[in-house]
Amino acid sequence: MSTEPQDAAITQPLENSYSAENIQVLEGLEAVRKRPSMYIGDTGVRGLHHLVYEVVDNSIDEALAGHCSDIEVVILQDNSIRVRDNGRGIPVDFHEKEKKSALEVVLTVLHAGGKFDKGSYKVSGGLHGVGVSCVNALSTHLRAEIHRDGKVYVQEFAQGKPLGDVRTEGTCDDRGTIITFKPDPTIFTASVEYNFDILQSRLRELAFLNKGIRLMLRDERIQEDAEAIRDEAFYSERGLLEFVDYLDATREKLIDKAIYLETEKAGVPVEIAMHYNTSFTENVHSYVNNINTIEGGTHLAGFRRGLTRTLKAYADKSGLLAKLKFDISGDDFREGLTAVISVKVAEPQFEGQTKTKLGNSEVMGAVDNAVSEALGNFLEENPREAKQIVDKVILAATARHAARKARELVQRKNVLSGAGLPGKLADCADKDPSVCEIFLVEGDSAGGTAKQGRNRAYQAILPLRGKILNVEKAMEHKILDSEEIRNIFTALGVHIGTEEDSKALNTSGLRYHKIVIMTDADVDGSHITTLIMTFFFRYMNDLIRNGHLYIATPPLYLVKKGKQEIYCWTEEDRLAAHEKLGKGAHQQRYKGLGEMNAEQLWATTMNPDTRTLRKVSIDSAAEADRIFSMLMGDDVPPRREFIERNARYARIDA
Repeated sequence: MSTEPQDAAITQPLENSYSAENIQVLEGLEAVRKRPSMYIGDTGVRGLHHLVYEVVDNSIDEALAGHCSDIEVVILQDNSIRVRDNGRGIPVDFHEKEKKSALEVVLTVLHAGGKFDKGSYKVSGGLHGVGVSCVNALSTHLRAEIHRDGKVYVQEFAQGKPLGDVRTEGTCDDRGTIITFKPDPTIFTASVEYNFDILQSRLRELAFLNKGIRLMLRDERIQEDAEAIRDEAFYSERGLLEFVDYLDATREKLIDKAIYLETEKAGVPVEIAMHYNTSFTENVHSYVNNINTIEGGTHLAGFRRGLTRTLKAYADKSGLLAKLKFDISGDDFREGLTAVISVKVAEPQFEGQTKTKLGNSEVMGAVDNAVSEALGNFLEENPREAKQIVDKVILAATARHAARKARELVQRKNVLSGAGLPGKLADCADKDPSVCEIFLVEGDSAGGTAKQGRNRAYQAILPLRGKILNVEKAMEHKILDSEEIRNIFTALGVHIGTEEDSKALNTSGLRYHKIVIMTDADVDGSHITTLIMTFFFRYMNDLIRNGHLYIATPPLYLVKKGKQEIYCWTEEDRLAAHEKLGKGAHQQRYKGLGEMNAEQLWATTMNPDTRTLRKVSIDSAAEADRIFSMLMGDDVPPRREFIERNARYARIDA
């Protein structure tokens, strides 16, 4: 029984009272500005670029409805964005219910627009459903120019609020919508600078997913080291067939023909392209209404079910599995498979941690039936390719059994089973994963320095011997035979394999929420970093998606004059340091972590108060898959071309 006085609320000070005056009502778009992450995911790089996607999605919706063929995105000199399409133009006539123009409604009212009227749009893109009004709210200035009915209509806004009514500015002989906006730096405090490559990746993806639509991207910012303005156009006639060709460009094909289907089942339009290659990884990318469903969902489950059942039935009927002494699993049918699944759903239901997992139950059966029908026909009509696929499945099953033994070895060493941690691991004292971090350090020498310089309370050090195995070119059992890779699994407290999915990552025992790759600032160090990132991308993707993987940034130079010391991370830092310290200053180039003592390594690279960590994130799973395949595969020319094209971002020491 409580002993508190019954009139406790009466005796509280006035400032702690809770009444109607404490209830805030956020008008219009104020809610978006107050809690922007609820609407665009975050206010970092991803959220900044999401603004562009929301505007482009409106234009794509016009194209899906058959009213638009060309979309242009321009990064202007002041880092503002202009998106132009040749659609019907946003309506500008008076909206009776809202007592303002339809254009102002679309730009100032959440969840307003033609996409909610299924007579206007059968399906629509955009993950959060807030559209261009959210972009308006998070911009210092937005200008909407509408070409419609032979007239040019303009309305301007500041932080979501109209600066005036819609006005007419002359006549025109075309139609379409032009949205120009500048992101608000008080919202996007980290940066308001757009990355051409991120936008390029998304527009290329949209071109593949929506064949017949032309998308253009131009960067009008002054590039001192560029020969000309960057300008790219994206157009696909064959859609997903070209997409899988693009993704598999650096992989060796197992079969000559791609398997393709475009149909409608139970009212769900389904388009799928898939191809088998000689790699040992599964690369399946799924989309719903152009949204990349990174967590999968019912459409992916339907695809896997239809693929497994149809291939197994064919293999059993043909007698190709007769000599196999163990069962085939679903994973075996997908090894070396690159596929893109795209469905259009009128009322998509999203779930999962990032709201990118499709939950519509009816879609599973639709995709399952579509895959079964198309794949069954392909196998019957192409017996040579069918045998090549089944032979690949048998090879995968054999390797899986070998990998199971290697996995069991890793799991026996897992900390949850009570086994010892790797001998080289210098663990931290704290056992709370949320405050603990582990540094994967290149070499024993640098590892020794890091052990001396770290904070033992929450920082663990795992030295890695040389370059770890290139997992892009190795079978799973070979990967798990690698001592260095086993040490990473064991130290982190994670393992691969569940009863439902033999390749699923079990992270329930994760011991550190920050995993930091720390290598030398030279070519070898960059190579080791790429090898480790490839391993995490292929086998620990969940850790990347959940924001656990980071890259340390040790300084490149130390500029000294007397007792004055300035650490420099870039060439610009070095020049500024020399200018600040003046004549007589000299510099030391750090080519390796081992060249720093423990105090210097702590101060520059490991101290949370002074260090800079780069979080590894995936903006486009499909583009990341292609780049890792290209960088770590056997095909040299594309790798050389990529390095030459990006050489201006790298400093290579002789």
